[in-house]
Amino acid sequence: MKIGITGATGQLGRIMVEQLKKRVSAESIVALVRNPQKAAELGIEAREFDYAKPENLATSLQGIDKLLLISSNELGQRATQHANVINAAKQAGVKWIVYTSLLHAETSSLNLAGEHLATEAALKASGIPYTILRNGWYTENYTGSVQGAITAGAFIGSAGDGKISSAARVDFAEAAAVVLSGEGHQGKVYELAGDESYTLTDLAAEIARQTKKDIPYNNLPEAEYANILKSFGIPEGFAGAIASWDVSASKGDLFDNGHLLSKLIGRPTTPLAKVVADAITAG
Repeated sequence: MKIGITGATGQLGRIMVEQLKKRVSAESIVALVRNPQKAAELGIEAREFDYAKPENLATSLQGIDKLLLISSNELGQRATQHANVINAAKQAGVKWIVYTSLLHAETSSLNLAGEHLATEAALKASGIPYTILRNGWYTENYTGSVQGAITAGAFIGSAGDGKISSAARVDFAEAAAVVLSGEGHQGKVYELAGDESYTLTDLAAEIARQTKKDIPYNNLPEAEYANILKSFGIPEGFAGAIASWDVSASKGDLFDNGHLLSKLIGRPTTPLAKVVADAITAG
């Protein structure tokens, strides 16, 4: 039984490999990556796999029984790239696809939702058994800005008082490993989010508590926040996307109180305070 993991050298993929190795033999896991050399340290078989090169995908999927399709990081190209993978999986005889989608994709105002929904539709139409993991926000998406906030003396964003039910990457990775190594998950759509919900004001207060510094949260208009991100060297399109995601957060699109993620992994999700502490230590 071979389990293929796309994007296995990415931030989420690497953690998923480690979580899966706790549950199945390393010999049964295959890293499907653009550059197999970068996967050498994972200690598993690696095959070349580029979402944008459909002519080679089916060959790389030969012998793969279960496929974890981690969503592409190329915004605007995802629907096409994911369809390439699904079509190749069908050709190769893959028996089950687990896909990382977006929390409440059907109702979310995040501009990421459309491509995820298109992929979900392609999965359902493929005839291949599937499981959809609708992942909420990674806490690291916000704590990546902790050092900048400490330096600047403020945390900035456009999320207003929107509640964010994020979880650490390791929590979502563990959920995927539980699903891939378990039974009874086919045909399911799981809405996954953290146990704890917070606003960016709460996040700023937690940074302040741990650093013993005055770190307020400054809520900015979307365009102003995007311009500041651009001034940090973030490309214009991505800066605008980040700001728009915060606006969606202000509308409640990153909130969920179903606690399904912690039920799936059998433990509470990683507390915000722990991820903040890790970010401070890493800095």
